[in-house]
Amino acid sequence: MLRRGGYNLTTSAEREIVRSIKEDSCYVAFNPEKEEGRLGPPVDYRLPDGEIIKLGAERFQAPEALFRPELIGSECPGVHECLYYSLMKSDRDLRTVLYKQIVLAGGSTMYQGYGDRLLNEVRKLSPEATKITISAPPQRKYSTWVGGSILASLATFNSMWVTREDYQEKGASCLKDTLL
Repeated sequence: MLRRGGYNLTTSAEREIVRSIKEDSCYVAFNPEKEEGRLGPPVDYRLPDGEIIKLGAERFQAPEALFRPELIGSECPGVHECLYYSLMKSDRDLRTVLYKQIVLAGGSTMYQGYGDRLLNEVRKLSPEATKITISAPPQRKYSTWVGGSILASLATFNSMWVTREDYQEKGASCLKDTLL
């Protein structure tokens, strides 16, 4: 979106600027269609060189791709749909418990409004009487890294590896065979 505005941020230092803009200025809109009408004046963001860029609707449009990947040309489902499909693939007897134990993890879950929007979107997909609880631990920005670090430190981790040869021979099914 910044590229459309004439900003071509491609180097690692410039990507760090994009990360900073994302963390400081972006948010997930509960209702993106209505958000356009409520949008106030653009917010100024000062780049390290002193240049000021104005951020308007892109503050919520950029994170909207998490819920509507087609906005960036992707054909994959949105994060809410991935969550719902995962729940539906679980054992029917476990679903009630799983719906009540959804935990946000990773940096993109730090967006203001992310948890509320995810809850709203999952509710739309789920049976009407379903009780859904989403937890947003404060340390979630790094929880995926911490979890991976713990997993890698386990003595049994080597048995979870999938070699290139196995993957090329069996495809993605080797992940299921190895991990489950």
